[in-house]
Amino acid sequence: MSEIKKKGGVLPGGTSLINKTGSWRSVKPEWDSKKCIHCMLCFNACPEHCILAKKDKTGKIIRAETDMDYCKGCGICAEICPVKCIKMVKE
Repeated sequence: MSEIKKKGGVLPGGTSLINKTGSWRSVKPEWDSKKCIHCMLCFNACPEHCILAKKDKTGKIIRAETDMDYCKGCGICAEICPVKCIKMVKE
């Protein structure tokens, strides 16, 4: 907090990982990993980059869990999913 006061209320760069924004949401995405086809549309569309990716055993990049610390519950991932494996549920 003292850092903010020193800079006149302007946050220094690189603070997005410090400021967890997940508490702002009223709905959250619920992902059905068994139904997911790993098209990565949700990963690319997420404005907060909170949908994580990993490599499977063959080295292919696949979707992983959502980082709820940063998900604001916008629902873009659920809207864009072609197989509807993401649904928005009340928090």
